Amino acid sequence: MTKAKNGLDKNLSNVVEDLDQTRVNSHHAQQIQQDTNDRRHQDALNHDKTTDLTHQHS
Repeated sequence: MTKAKNGLDKNLSNVVEDLDQTRVNSHHAQQIQQDTNDRRHQDALNHDKTTDLTHQHS
């Protein structure tokens, strides 16, 4: 498990950081949610271990 500063759990630190943000209005809340979704999507791409079967060598 990845640790953040001071031995704290990095994921929990990110959650606390997200919860600390004040949502000004629905548009701002949507932007914050999209940032979260983008990070999750990039993380999923970084951890994707599937093999592209169309480029296998014979």
